[in-house]
Amino acid sequence: MERREFLGALAGGGAAALASGATAQSGGTLPTGGDDRAWLLALLDRMATPILGPMSRGQLQRTWTPAVSPTWDGRPLKVAYLEAFARLIDGIAPWLALPDSDDAEGRLRRRLRNHTLDAFARSVDPNSPDRLGWDIGGQTLVDSAYFTSALLRAPKALWDPLDTATKRRIVEAIKRQRSVSPPYQNWLLFACMNEAFLFSIGEDWDPMRVDMTIKLFAGDWYAGDGWYNDGAGFHFDYYNSYVIHPMMVQILDVLAKGGASFNNLKPQAEFDRALKRMQRFGEHLERMIGPDGAYAAIGRSLTYRIAAHQVLGVLAWRGWLPETLPGGQVRAATLAAARRVFADPGNFDANGYLTIGFTRAQPTLGDWYSNAGSMYIASEGLVALGLPASDPYWTAPALPWTMRRAYAGQDFRKDYPVAY
Repeated sequence: MERREFLGALAGGGAAALASGATAQSGGTLPTGGDDRAWLLALLDRMATPILGPMSRGQLQRTWTPAVSPTWDGRPLKVAYLEAFARLIDGIAPWLALPDSDDAEGRLRRRLRNHTLDAFARSVDPNSPDRLGWDIGGQTLVDSAYFTSALLRAPKALWDPLDTATKRRIVEAIKRQRSVSPPYQNWLLFACMNEAFLFSIGEDWDPMRVDMTIKLFAGDWYAGDGWYNDGAGFHFDYYNSYVIHPMMVQILDVLAKGGASFNNLKPQAEFDRALKRMQRFGEHLERMIGPDGAYAAIGRSLTYRIAAHQVLGVLAWRGWLPETLPGGQVRAATLAAARRVFADPGNFDANGYLTIGFTRAQPTLGDWYSNAGSMYIASEGLVALGLPASDPYWTAPALPWTMRRAYAGQDFRKDYPVAY
């Protein structure tokens, strides 16, 4: 299967998505795990190739001028390239870390992994036209965290192969982000992610930043029933999935496995609690996917599309799905949502780059910080591809998800709040 066949699978999935919506309540047949994986791989290819191919050759910034929202605040557009690269690789890092194989998927993975490693080198090379904007301002801190998160998700595939000079330049670029004073909300986790990365590779790290952030989110900023406040106030949006749960759990997992110790912070105990809260939040996410795959269009940054379901992907990839969320049910629900969102070809522009929008090009849905590079956080909806095709997540029969069962008149599990 060549790349055009992957893209053909994606195009076919768009039509299937519309058909599944029409038959959802009458018990229409759900796609198989093999069909789901092929469709999602096609989406990965379509997102990744236009970014990683040119960047691996040092041509991305010369050939692509990212679109901005009508309310763009005028910050230097160079931030868009760091956003696009860092967010994209964070979502596909688990898949890039899978072993090599000689099938079509394996060939695609080798190509994109090689592009990614070349792009990492160019991202910090002072002589590269595709050196990223590491010193522009606050936004750099945000996306440096997705950059380091990708390296933490796939260290053997993405960090170990880098040459010594590239590694040194990355460490220097990440440490410079300490000059950014993050606002007291989800941005604190970006600073934490960078420190967790530095800790993981044996560099000097700042445990105070981590200690303070974990205590704020775990204590004062926990809203209850699996939801965190975003700072001092509650925001009804998807930032619990875009940032808070995945980063909290990943940071604590790195510290616990590395035996980090500071003050009275207990990484393993905090990880155990944070994971239970993330599982509970995952139950809410699954219930918010309607019988036809549509899900609630709530909150800011809605143009991040299927990044809204990152938590479900992480839980699946790490083997952390609770008994209440069988893999075949989560796969069917999230793929129905992804097919619904990406049914319209207007999600990509004429040159193959993601547009600003939710289910097509809808620039007015963008926020003042939104550019086309920002949209590549949608790759966080691809995390479950980090499970091999042989994993039960992909081989299990598709199961109707909660709202599909509910609106088909079938029995479904009742829901109660939790105290942890």
